[in-house]
Amino acid sequence: VQLQASGGGLVQAGDSLRLSCAASGRTFASYAMGWFRQAPGKEREFVAAISRSGSRTYHADSVKERFTVSRDNAKNTVYLQMNSLKPADTAVYYCAARTGRYAATGEGEYDYWGQGIQVTVSS
Repeated sequence: VQLQASGGGLVQAGDSLRLSCAASGRTFASYAMGWFRQAPGKEREFVAAISRSGSRTYHADSVKERFTVSRDNAKNTVYLQMNSLKPADTAVYYCAARTGRYAATGEGEYDYWGQGIQVTVSS
């Protein structure tokens, strides 16, 4: 599966952004999906994940109550709605797919990765 992220950009603190990740192929519903991010000088970290059906979601503590992961299997797309953005959210964001029903929080558990998209939050 190939993943293409979009929706990043430069925003001010407190603003919102929605990232999208479109997947190629006709088997999108067979993949659990995740979002990760990597800030300059830091390791890549888990942000959010969603099961194949969308019935289960997981969010990192640092983004809970602000970010929401969702998916539309009819459109082969996973989303990350980001509200109340902070400068600390500045990073390159990656979407990833893993075969299997359940979402996962470890990057080693994902099989396919998108190209990464920059999100910059100014203070």
